[in-house]
Amino acid sequence: MEVFTEDPGAFFRAFWVTIQLTVFSAFWALILGTVLAAMRLSPVPVLNWLGTTYVNVVRNTPLTLIILFTSLGLYASLGVSLASEGSPTFLVDNNFRLAVLGLSVYTASFVCETLRSGVNTIPLGQAEAARSLGLTFGQNLRLILLPQAFRATIIPMGSVLIALTKNTTIASVIGVAEASLLMSEWVENSSALLLIGSLFAAGFVVLTLPLGLLFGYLGKRMAVAR
Repeated sequence: MEVFTEDPGAFFRAFWVTIQLTVFSAFWALILGTVLAAMRLSPVPVLNWLGTTYVNVVRNTPLTLIILFTSLGLYASLGVSLASEGSPTFLVDNNFRLAVLGLSVYTASFVCETLRSGVNTIPLGQAEAARSLGLTFGQNLRLILLPQAFRATIIPMGSVLIALTKNTTIASVIGVAEASLLMSEWVENSSALLLIGSLFAAGFVVLTLPLGLLFGYLGKRMAVAR
């Protein structure tokens, strides 16, 4: 296959970008998703409404539209850039960070619902006991509810992370040089469609299969005893 033998490093560089997109997006999605879960569990009606509205709107919006909005809406229309405009790699860096923003915003809604489902598995008596001891909502969430929710949702969180890894392919619509963009370029320059598709499919299996096995193992090891 000529396109691979000409520059085999391009394949690994593209998947390295995919890994970076996954790691950075997962980090910010976890933070934002935890905040959203706290809002949805909050006794303050306004916070609860805001969290619920965010989750319902974002989960029902196609990821492609969110990614396009970060590029065409934030950057092209509003002039919001996430990289130094004087940098020679400005366009590459800016597109990458905008893709991370879009992926984080989208994935955070799923992290939120996963955590909220984990909190709902905790016996109600624990939260009531914490309140009777004088713990505030924040302390109750930080010390009692979230630690157990994270342990109870390790396997579902793994599924969210695997979905995020596959969703990074959408970043190609704004020119991020990840795996799917390289695949489309190779397909255009070669007739070996089946071989190229199999190669990139195998690359994603190598990324996602170990994640599934790892989170399955951690989920069993760290499951909350009831």
